[in-house]
Amino acid sequence: MKNIKNKSLISDLSLFLVAIIWGGGFIAVKDSVTLIPPFYQMAVRFSLSTILMAIIFFKYIKNIKKSDLKMGFIIGFFLFLGFAFQTVGIVYTTASKSAFLTATYVVLVPFFNWFIFKDKPDKYSIIGAILCLIGIALLTLQSSTSINMGDLLTLLCGIGFAGQIITTGIYTKKSDPIILTIIQFATAAILSFIAAFLLETPPNILNKALVPSILYLVFFSTMLCFIIQNIAQKYTSSTHAAIILSLESVFGSLLSIIIFKDNFTITMFLGCIFIFMSILTTETKLSFIKKSSTNKCSLSED
Repeated sequence: MKNIKNKSLISDLSLFLVAIIWGGGFIAVKDSVTLIPPFYQMAVRFSLSTILMAIIFFKYIKNIKKSDLKMGFIIGFFLFLGFAFQTVGIVYTTASKSAFLTATYVVLVPFFNWFIFKDKPDKYSIIGAILCLIGIALLTLQSSTSINMGDLLTLLCGIGFAGQIITTGIYTKKSDPIILTIIQFATAAILSFIAAFLLETPPNILNKALVPSILYLVFFSTMLCFIIQNIAQKYTSSTHAAIILSLESVFGSLLSIIIFKDNFTITMFLGCIFIFMSILTTETKLSFIKKSSTNKCSLSED
């Protein structure tokens, strides 16, 4: 039992690290899409990630089975869907609004699990998800709350990421996480190249200014983060993972404050409080309140 709890704690801390890195990814994506069309950016990102993963974990490729290909393709399809809507959407909206709208998967995941697998979320997961979404809204929606095409596209990416989190949670318990990571990257790369070929004009030359953003996206936001996510979700639920990963929007906003010297307002502080409450509710099931009430009852009886 103790070993299981330790693995669960390590998985939570690992997903927390992923959220921090993905928070920085919003800045990197916003920078890169001003220099290269969105689908070509995704094609470069996932192609390089696939090649590097295949080189580093070459011995795993020999063990790929037909079932692995199927599972990895399904995860990769949802991954492509999420990033396609997010990357195209961020062209037409701000990084902070993109961060908030992307994080709608924190609300979608428990309800998708309920609808598809009849896995009804407990009241604490639902309350935690709602509190987290309110907090993210307060933290990120500062100057503009109007909805444009970019906002709508980014909102749709929440569906893709919800599907990716749910299928990852299912399939990493049936297959090797490293193998699934390689296959999902390859799937996203192929679909990105197809979309780029059909919908975009190829860039004449890659700008050198792209290099820092692309390297961050490839090595940190893609390779490192998805390896960690795929391994960590073997030891936690999809709803639990979604709550922690949604903190990427918080770190995206905080990094914007540090890098771009944005103001930290009272509204943003309230957003942080709501998000802390959501994590506390989801993680503890408010057991400390129940314990306190039980102790008071015991004392009164004495």
